[in-house]
Amino acid sequence: MLPPLTPQELVLRQKAFFATGQTKPLAFRLKMLRRLQKVIRQEEAAVLAALQADFRKPPFETFATEVAILQAEIKFMLKHLRQWVKPRRVKASFLNFPSKDYIYPEPYGVALVIGAWNYPFQLTLSPVLGAIAAGCCAILKPSELTPATSQLLARLLQEHFPPDYLTVVQGGPEVSQALLEQPFDKIFFTGSVPVGKIVAQAAAKQLIPVTLELGGKSPCLVDETADLAVAAKRIVWGKFINAGQTCVAPDYLLVQETVAAPLLEHLAATLREFYGPDPAQSPDFARIINDRHFQRLKALLGNVEVYAGGETDARHRYIAPTLLTQVTWEQPLMQEEIFGPLLPVLTFKTLPEAIAQVNARPKPLALYFFSKDKRAKDMVLTQTSSGGACINDTVSHLANPYLPFGGVGTSGHGNYHGKASFDAFSHHKSVLKKPSKPDLPLRYPPYAKKFAWMRKAFKWV
Repeated sequence: MLPPLTPQELVLRQKAFFATGQTKPLAFRLKMLRRLQKVIRQEEAAVLAALQADFRKPPFETFATEVAILQAEIKFMLKHLRQWVKPRRVKASFLNFPSKDYIYPEPYGVALVIGAWNYPFQLTLSPVLGAIAAGCCAILKPSELTPATSQLLARLLQEHFPPDYLTVVQGGPEVSQALLEQPFDKIFFTGSVPVGKIVAQAAAKQLIPVTLELGGKSPCLVDETADLAVAAKRIVWGKFINAGQTCVAPDYLLVQETVAAPLLEHLAATLREFYGPDPAQSPDFARIINDRHFQRLKALLGNVEVYAGGETDARHRYIAPTLLTQVTWEQPLMQEEIFGPLLPVLTFKTLPEAIAQVNARPKPLALYFFSKDKRAKDMVLTQTSSGGACINDTVSHLANPYLPFGGVGTSGHGNYHGKASFDAFSHHKSVLKKPSKPDLPLRYPPYAKKFAWMRKAFKWV
């Protein structure tokens, strides 16, 4: 067996393959998307088993959030890619008359995709769909925290795709660091804000374009006009799916004082309805990814009022879906993204007060608002900034391929899903096409007697 290639050798090999032009024809891109579509369909059982092994993720959640969402994205790309790759004609400038002007999408080249551990199959492959659609090669670095899924990804790509085109590199932070030192043409990173800063710094050293899909404390606001029973179900679902280990999960609730007590009752009842009297026995509730994150989350439970849940089991990395009250903004769990099954509940008197509290903190990846009041909905959407938002729902906005998904400020920059994934791995080249005749003499020296005419011409533009 040959020794593994170094990161430098991997990149050089893929750059050589990209230079052959084989990845650029539409037929090749469609063929690769269909191949991946078939592989995911055939390996569904293996995907379910890998996620079960990594952190006991329920099969339903794995299928919905790891398999089905990828298949839907591929289907969308297969339907629209033929149109996306075409040069798009735009209006010409009077100053360039006569000309025809176009925007040509062209692939960046060789991309590095660093996936996240919380949805390790989907969050690693979803950006790769954009790379394939755009005509790029890609090196994938899945998370070392989900070894079963990482090994599955490595096997699938090795068995079904040329390594010069798509390949997986496994390992820890030192492997990521070595890859970040290479001259990629595009970097796509999904993960935490601290690591995102490291990736951005590494990309900046070589002026590599980078997309950062990060996170933050996504707020969920509920006013007194909301349908509390429906809100409770949608909040509990969005918060506790994958045991709260979701970048767009509601991180905390801001509830109008007048409805805080009844909403808490609805939330607690919904927890019992979803997961039974003992969620530890539920087959539908995942576990914390590793001991370090378990201990981090358990520490956040200190000095807070537990309204429901709160049980922990270190041996099985289990933390119950938990509602917390009497929370203040100064407590540790309000200083960092929770990324686990702990839901702090805070209250507000007026909506402007709640908006001010949200705006006093870094811009979140998502924002949720439950209300029946149109003016209140408009106020929240126009007076706050977030990567995305849902009115009277949580999390679901990321499932629509027509909606670009991404962050703003510290929650990330750049976006993907649908055409936005194609655009993320494409350079949009401006092209002007001009005939040799006529060749208007106005722009050429000597400029005598032309300046006054030029001033008049600009008034017509």
